[in-house]
Amino acid sequence: MRADTAFPCSADAQARVLILGSMPSQTSLRAREYYAHPANAFWPIMQSLFGIPRSLPHQQRLARLRAQRIALWDVVHQCIRPGSMDHDIQSDSVVTNDFAALYARLPCLTAICFNGRKAEQLYRRLVLPNLPAAWQRLPRHVLPSTSPANARMRFADKLQAWRLLCQLLSRTDSP
Repeated sequence: MRADTAFPCSADAQARVLILGSMPSQTSLRAREYYAHPANAFWPIMQSLFGIPRSLPHQQRLARLRAQRIALWDVVHQCIRPGSMDHDIQSDSVVTNDFAALYARLPCLTAICFNGRKAEQLYRRLVLPNLPAAWQRLPRHVLPSTSPANARMRFADKLQAWRLLCQLLSRTDSP
């Protein structure tokens, strides 16, 4: 089975918050877009929080996220995963993204938000131990997965939890 490769990071030097998923779904990989599955709640949440219409072309949505000082990436750069479920990621095939290089380019970064527990677990286990101490201390927050596989949680409850992004961004604007 061929390994899947994730997307480049969407970020600029002004990013304050980094949102990390685990690995794009097969739907997203085929579309070459973050969170492309129509039942994924990510873009509807971004629309509710920041007025970024899901109907915009993907690159425009990413640009609007960057304008909000939000970076978007995945923990996993490459892996073998039959299907789209996080629990199907073959752990011995995982190659993580280069976070040291990313953090060096993001001097304003103040927090990391994980789109689901699997992203946080992968980061904690495979990335965190290899980072310099200063980057290990970046505050980390696990948010509910926006994946359609997280069907037990209502959209309104996901949206409420994801409001943390707005709080984190407003804190970074304070002196």
